[in-house]
Amino acid sequence: MWTRKLTMLAMIIGVSFFCSPIKAQMLVDDQSIIIEVEGNPEAHKEYIETYHPFIEVMATYDTLFNGLALQGAPKDLAKMGTLDFIKAVHTVQHYEAMLSPTIGKISDPTELEKNQDIVWPAELNNTTYTGKGITVGVIDTGIDYNHPDLQENYIGGYDVVDLDDDPMETQESEGIPTEHGSHVAGIIAANGNMKGVAPNAKIRSYRALGPGGSGTSVQVIAAMEQAVQDGVDVINLSLGNSVNGPDYPTSVAVNRASELGVAIVIANGNSGPENWTVGAPATARNALAVGAFANSQTLPMLYDALSNQKISPVPMMGSVPWDLTKSYEIVANPEAPLEGKIALLQRGEVPFYDLAKQAEEKGAIAVIIYNNEQGSFQGAITGRDEPITIPVVSVSKKDGKRLLNMAKQQAHPYLETIYEQTKSGVATFSSRGPVTVNWEIKPDVLAPGTNILSTVPGGGYMPMQGTSMASPHVAGVVALLKEAHPNWTNEQIFGALKTTAYRLETEDGTPAEPIGQGMGKIDPKRAIETTTIIHNPSLGFGKIDEYRKTKTMKLTIENTGDQPQRYSFSIPKKQKGLSWKLPMSFTVEAGKKLTVPVELGITSTQLEKGIHQGWLELQSDSDTFTLPYLFINETADFPKATGFEFSLKPFSEDEYVYRLYVTEKAKSVSVELYDPQSLVFDRILFTMENIKTGMNEGYMSKREIGKPGYYLAIITVQQQDGTYESYQTELMLEPDLP
Repeated sequence: MWTRKLTMLAMIIGVSFFCSPIKAQMLVDDQSIIIEVEGNPEAHKEYIETYHPFIEVMATYDTLFNGLALQGAPKDLAKMGTLDFIKAVHTVQHYEAMLSPTIGKISDPTELEKNQDIVWPAELNNTTYTGKGITVGVIDTGIDYNHPDLQENYIGGYDVVDLDDDPMETQESEGIPTEHGSHVAGIIAANGNMKGVAPNAKIRSYRALGPGGSGTSVQVIAAMEQAVQDGVDVINLSLGNSVNGPDYPTSVAVNRASELGVAIVIANGNSGPENWTVGAPATARNALAVGAFANSQTLPMLYDALSNQKISPVPMMGSVPWDLTKSYEIVANPEAPLEGKIALLQRGEVPFYDLAKQAEEKGAIAVIIYNNEQGSFQGAITGRDEPITIPVVSVSKKDGKRLLNMAKQQAHPYLETIYEQTKSGVATFSSRGPVTVNWEIKPDVLAPGTNILSTVPGGGYMPMQGTSMASPHVAGVVALLKEAHPNWTNEQIFGALKTTAYRLETEDGTPAEPIGQGMGKIDPKRAIETTTIIHNPSLGFGKIDEYRKTKTMKLTIENTGDQPQRYSFSIPKKQKGLSWKLPMSFTVEAGKKLTVPVELGITSTQLEKGIHQGWLELQSDSDTFTLPYLFINETADFPKATGFEFSLKPFSEDEYVYRLYVTEKAKSVSVELYDPQSLVFDRILFTMENIKTGMNEGYMSKREIGKPGYYLAIITVQQQDGTYESYQTELMLEPDLP
């Protein structure tokens, strides 16, 4: 029998749209699966071809993981479950069809030229370089390689979902259409009516995310492996999941690909502004994780005059602008009369379009959809024949509850709209760090991520926002640096981008937190021209558990110029509980590196528990460099468990697999089920003992899970000291899912 290490790791695009969960359907024709194997995959390929002739081995993987891509009829693929050497099986999910988005799409980008909020990718390129001779791999939803602005630079790719050489975006006939990969590719290297950051760079596309922009972690890893084998210079990953941990499988694969010489650029995620929201694979140590920088713009704010509270809504992709000019009553009951009122709805099983359309048909003037889990989100109401003509926005769960209380407690809950000119800075939605377990600072840098105009399928253009739009800006800039400095290593390129990034400040003039901006906003020209590279400028001192602890970080400074350079640290402002020991002024000879110690003494009892972060300043003969530092004193409010998954085992009709990522050792984890409406306790789904740091998994039979249905799952972690921490998620138990 195959081993009990089966994984079904659902990946979610960490960017500008969200697809509501819908029931998967098995197709009756040939299917594609990827299997992880123990031992030599080439030997297993020969075995399958000999003894299972009706199954076609489409690809063999042995660089980032051991595995095979197979295609065949479901009845033939089911026989794979009997093979001893199979470690895990990863199926391809298919979803109910939605039509291609049309709202907001334009045929000529110059139609938006006068809109001051729209950002053109080429605006980031302040150099004479164009990315010539550099190939960027875009691992995403595929691209529309027939788009006039992408045709010239597209040089091929691979479809890991359908296992063929045609990485076209998902079309209407195949399921929920996608357009994300085309937008990302255009930011990097569009070369037509619109110019990307590196308009002469070549693009190879790898479709790892299928209908609706969804796939498995192994599909992503397989796409990375194919890209490495194809010899790309840079890989952009504008995708991610909610697991904040450095050793998630995709993060491990990213580090391995980096070790093989490929520069990996990854979106940090769109779950801000809360801390600890960065997700894999942006958590990978060797990746360049990118957060979103927001330009100054005029934005609507939802305003409750009685409480004097303001809420910043996020427009759904495809929504008409929120341009309300007077107060309207807000109603939280979708069954109540909505004529001339604002409907407040909770995100759930019903697609966003359907929620909004039903409210519009009842006369709603606008729709607000609030999250059912922590953080903000960005959704889409595109893709239907009949467009929605009222504004539709999303807000976080916290803000949604605030509006819900307002609607319930006030006799006449009127909501105003005010308009504010925002300051430029870290985008509200951009995920924050730090990373759990190793406590590193992420993101590494920032790039433009709001209202970014780029290519979409069908020859059109559309503005989108998200860290998915910030990441390809940086991938394009990496191509510029590779052209400008062909002999630089990826470590030098990443170091130059970090070293020369501009630190952002808040409205009161103080530096913005490192866990929101990393090193700051990138500057391509400054990075190309720098003669100083700090190779490890983000100083993570880890977690402090003792009364008194001294930690030392090694800082490597490289002088790429032709003259010696002298450096010195500014003396940090004295802080209770901290004592710095910094090197005296030192000189780095031309073309040389020097490693110096940076020592921090911490007295934990003199400091509050939690995240402590700040900045050091290193001055050279001609410049000043700001270095972020961070440590965790004793404990913090980081998630103790994340990434809960529960799914039917492939090719099984009566066994389920569950997985949970835990960020530190624990005594136990239990999952309790509650009625989502009444919040009445129903039952304990399962309990796990002696929990290790990292991924934990188990199995249950159909009879053990109990009655099917829609539940609120409370996941409770008993920590080593006996304390408990809980978080909740929504869970649909359907024993008959294929």
